[in-house]
Amino acid sequence: MPEVADSGPRGAWFPGWFWPSFAGPAAIWLILLFVVPFYVIVAIAFGDLDPIFLTPTPVYDPLKWDFVPFRDLVSQIFSSGSIYQNAFVHTLVFVAVASLLCLLIGYPVAYFIARYAGRYRTLFLVLFIAPFWISYMMRMLAWINLLQPSGYVNRILAAIGLIDEPIAWLSGKPLTVILGLTYGYVPYMILPLFATLDRIPASTIEAGRDLGAGAIESFRRITLPLSRQGILAGLVIVALPMFGDYFTTTLLAGTRNTAMIGNLIQTSIQSSLVQTGASLVLILLGLLIVPMLYYLRATQRAQELLGA
Repeated sequence: MPEVADSGPRGAWFPGWFWPSFAGPAAIWLILLFVVPFYVIVAIAFGDLDPIFLTPTPVYDPLKWDFVPFRDLVSQIFSSGSIYQNAFVHTLVFVAVASLLCLLIGYPVAYFIARYAGRYRTLFLVLFIAPFWISYMMRMLAWINLLQPSGYVNRILAAIGLIDEPIAWLSGKPLTVILGLTYGYVPYMILPLFATLDRIPASTIEAGRDLGAGAIESFRRITLPLSRQGILAGLVIVALPMFGDYFTTTLLAGTRNTAMIGNLIQTSIQSSLVQTGASLVLILLGLLIVPMLYYLRATQRAQELLGA
């Protein structure tokens, strides 16, 4: 075939800085509302304390930072029986169990909507998510009414003969906190799972069926592996805010036996232990970096496999 002469670049010409400049507003927003406040937190955590009033004095020069209070706090976290260790253990256990419950509840719902809801999938999504448009505080207050000794939960359990006397659900029970976290964050698990399951081609599953795989085998060897990225995304989305959650525990338990890291941060900031609260924020951030990096690495590997 004859070669077509190069007619030069098509369309308008833009300088090299033109398209990257579109990220300028977002970068400025991020610097002003995240980087600068975060540096203030670091300056407080490694800053000085007023010897009389114990109020924190931020130190913005890294060469003058004092790491001794931060190391003392870390040592208390690893000290058996300390309130900080108990809070970290509670947080890890509550978040792990609640995230697993969100996955076990959310996956069947997302699978049903993606595979069997048909033209009614939008209706199902709206009906499921609509209650979560109500204020989180109002929904937790509704849980308080349900779980009171004279609430409907105890009434129903007594009516079917499971209990003889009301259960004090709001007296600092870990189960209550876990159920509250699960209820509050399960929609954030369903949405990424639905988006992932909806993108799996039906022809791929039908090909597995044609090759002799049953329904369970097709799910185990086709649907579940292809939805792995959605599972990881859902776990990250629900677990990260759970680590900093303090409102659920405060309303549904409010005892030292169920205190989470977020409760210690809130209490420290509201009292004179602002430096301790800033240090806890840094420790929590260091803890959350691990799953975030794992998720980013897993996502990058999945993109590399798709591009191969």
